[in-house]
Amino acid sequence: MADVAIRKPAIAGRLGGSAAVRLTTAPTVSRVALRAPAGSLAAISSALGLALPDAPKTSGRAGARSVLWIGPDEWLVIDEAGADLMAALSGAGTLHSATDVSHRNVAIIVSGPGAEATLSAGCPQDLSLFSFPIGAASRTIFGKAEIVLFRTEEDTFRVECWRSFSDYVFGLLNEAAHDAGH
Repeated sequence: MADVAIRKPAIAGRLGGSAAVRLTTAPTVSRVALRAPAGSLAAISSALGLALPDAPKTSGRAGARSVLWIGPDEWLVIDEAGADLMAALSGAGTLHSATDVSHRNVAIIVSGPGAEATLSAGCPQDLSLFSFPIGAASRTIFGKAEIVLFRTEEDTFRVECWRSFSDYVFGLLNEAAHDAGH
């Protein structure tokens, strides 16, 4: 029997936060960086089983799969069930570019009543519920690292960052969480 490599996030098992904020490393998922022209959206949406959002700061969700609008022709597809997104997209039959970034990214879940304040400590965007509602997604920065920020619930955010920056992002989030807890 061949050995099978098990993917483990760079910050696996790390927990942090304060009385007002909880930081956890999200379980491993499948991720694809997707680029496509407007004329390909219907076929790609059909292949993925959910509509690709076409407006800034929006997302789509069906079951364990989310698609985050990152730019005019760019999306981050996340499948929490670990489905083979590349196989799903290979049958789209339309012009697109898909790159599996499952091993490149790590996600940190920031939750609790102080989540917004914690993220605001290092992110220049207005993260108020009015300006960044549930389902909002954006490529932005946190401290000096590029992240993709996704608000999944009123007081819960998913922070996607490159694994090489994950220790820095987690540490900065942890410091901000302690400040938000006071």
